[in-house]
Amino acid sequence: MQIHVVSAGQTVYSIAQAYNTTAQQIISANQLRAPNDLVVGQALVIPIVGRFYYVQSGDSLWSIGRKYGISPQELARINNISVDSPLTVGLRLYIPPLPKKNAEFLAYVEPQGASVSPTLERSAREAAPHLTYLAIFSFQAQRDGSLREPLLNNFATIASSQRTGLVMVISNQESGEFSADLARIILNDMMVQDAFLKNIEETARKYGFSDIHFDFEHMRPEDRDAYTAFLKKAKTRFSKQGWLVSIALAPKTSATQKGTWFAAFDYKAQGAAVDFVLIMTYEWGYSGGPAQAVSPIGPVRKVLNYAISEIPANKVMMGQNLYGYDWTLPFRPGTIARAISPQTAIDLARQFKVPIQYDTVAQAPFFRYRDESGNEHEVWFEDARSIQAKFDLLKELNLRGMGYWKLGLSFPQNWLLIQENFNVEKKG
Repeated sequence: MQIHVVSAGQTVYSIAQAYNTTAQQIISANQLRAPNDLVVGQALVIPIVGRFYYVQSGDSLWSIGRKYGISPQELARINNISVDSPLTVGLRLYIPPLPKKNAEFLAYVEPQGASVSPTLERSAREAAPHLTYLAIFSFQAQRDGSLREPLLNNFATIASSQRTGLVMVISNQESGEFSADLARIILNDMMVQDAFLKNIEETARKYGFSDIHFDFEHMRPEDRDAYTAFLKKAKTRFSKQGWLVSIALAPKTSATQKGTWFAAFDYKAQGAAVDFVLIMTYEWGYSGGPAQAVSPIGPVRKVLNYAISEIPANKVMMGQNLYGYDWTLPFRPGTIARAISPQTAIDLARQFKVPIQYDTVAQAPFFRYRDESGNEHEVWFEDARSIQAKFDLLKELNLRGMGYWKLGLSFPQNWLLIQENFNVEKKG
């Protein structure tokens, strides 16, 4: 599979011709909304077997072969060139399909309001074949140990039809916010905690959940050890039912990192207590902050390097956003950026006739535009290039897999690139 970046003057038909495929295949693979009006800088996934590499200055068959895990001799043979011939800059070399790594993929789905939207359910159906786990966010803990249930609709049927494990996400949210006081009660009042675990067990059995996933956030630093003890207790209890226990962890880079979002997480002890962890490696660029990449590759790498120094890599999932943000400039504290899908980001660039740029340090696409009212905007989002960079990092660090926040915003390239890079393990 090829990732192609659109240049000025190119059309879907000329691109298809260059790769010996059809325009319709490219349109379908990328779910192009305006195939006759491509955006300069837009990344497309070209559904071909293998990929092409264009020789750059300083390249050799040895360096290219090492990058793709193929010997110089085999690379020369495939491309019908001499292994000793110097390479010309711009020469196109064919790279055969690479071996796939086994990996697990999780995606959260967050039903809100009085009913589940058809768009959200459709998104779950489209994603389920590519997922190990479908995680329903969230069952909210109550102060008496009971649970407030989310809308479940047809998610259990969707998961089972694709052999995808159904995950029960449990949070310490109250009124839409994570509550340190609620967590304090659950973690320290043993009568409430025992009732809480009993209610989780009964609910999980009722709906057929196979993984109990705790997303407790914004906890008091002094509850760090209590949270670890709670996780051990939950693991002992739920393992008897054959269920996995997993947790979401805020992105830390050291054991001593302070702050209300970090201090209660003990990567080493809590990672040892559960079956796997999902590190929330996103939201550097967030809705209430200044414009920047949502999950820049450098900070993501730094967090994951620390994580695997404390937790075995085969228990660690990289968190990944399926969305971007549209910020109005200049940024002012208190303003909120609009969350958008990668498809919507491309639509905006097309509408306002601006090219998409790519930050090679953050490994993320972005652009600026001026709206009809004269307001300047900055948009950061995800595309095939940024996701492939994360997949390469996942493979390099030998992680368990990746977890997505959250379904409902269209990003068809992501699912195609999962197929290209991985054998998705199934649990259902």
